[in-house]
Amino acid sequence: MTDASANGALLELAGVQVSLPSTIGPVNILRGIDLSIGRGEAVAVVGPSGAGKSTLMMVVAGLERVSAGRISLAGHELSTLDEDGLALLRRKHVGIVFQSFRLVPTMTALENVAVPLELAGRDDAFDAAGEALRSVGLGHRLEHYPDQLSGGEQQRVAIARAVVAKPSLILADEPTGNLDGDTGHQIIELLFERRRATGSTLMLITHDPELANRADRIIRLADGKVVSENVGALA
Repeated sequence: MTDASANGALLELAGVQVSLPSTIGPVNILRGIDLSIGRGEAVAVVGPSGAGKSTLMMVVAGLERVSAGRISLAGHELSTLDEDGLALLRRKHVGIVFQSFRLVPTMTALENVAVPLELAGRDDAFDAAGEALRSVGLGHRLEHYPDQLSGGEQQRVAIARAVVAKPSLILADEPTGNLDGDTGHQIIELLFERRRATGSTLMLITHDPELANRADRIIRLADGKVVSENVGALA
């Protein structure tokens, strides 16, 4: 595998395997994933439940370790980094949008979005968080707590939090999974608008055909392997 920064790719995976121990022997979750994702590209990862999609996102984010193979993100080889190094890499390069929002219930929308900037020592954390919330249409909800927001509004806060530091890579795991159809459509539009505005690479884990077809490329997993790659229908 060539270095990701050398050939224009932001993210490269070579021979990535993830196996978990069990009482009957190792369970193979990922079985040799090879991928190269370009800077600014939008990629959708699809496949049946149990195909390894969420595990793929976790190892790309450095939240889980691979059993074999290599991952390079923005020129950094993940296997060479300790937990502190991985946390710093995520802080600088990765924004994550989870299906379940994962907002801190005791923090306002503004405080939730400001957290990654505060951890990075930014003096302008709250000003930047407010700007990010206004960019997703929530300028009027800055002081509201998560339980005072609708599901769609909570996901907008999560997107603002993911993009506020202008990461190189946005990871979104089933971002429309807990939303109704109309709200999900709005979130799809917002994700791609924020991707265009920030110039970030976007990697989507989804079962939603509408969302997948908006991507530049659709990667299909089955049984822990890449079984096909196609240009997105609406790319």
